[in-house]
Amino acid sequence: PELLLMDEPAAGMNPEEQLRLMGFVRAIARQLGITVVIIEHNMRVIMGLCSSIAVLDYGVKMAEGTPEEIAHNDKVISAYLGKSQLG
Repeated sequence: PELLLMDEPAAGMNPEEQLRLMGFVRAIARQLGITVVIIEHNMRVIMGLCSSIAVLDYGVKMAEGTPEEIAHNDKVISAYLGKSQLG
């Protein structure tokens, strides 16, 4: 495949399992050379895994950018993060 879609792959996972999932997804993308699109509410997983993030609020894109840009976006912080994830 050229594209892998994943819907909430970290749901119900503990932190150790989340780290293993992140490594697995990275390996799939790197070894198979495919694009991975993840729908996920776990911001730790998304921030640690993705190079580009689009944030939706009730189906409307409210922000798009790198993890650092998303972590500093006031709308995203207010809606999802609660505080900056980068310090």
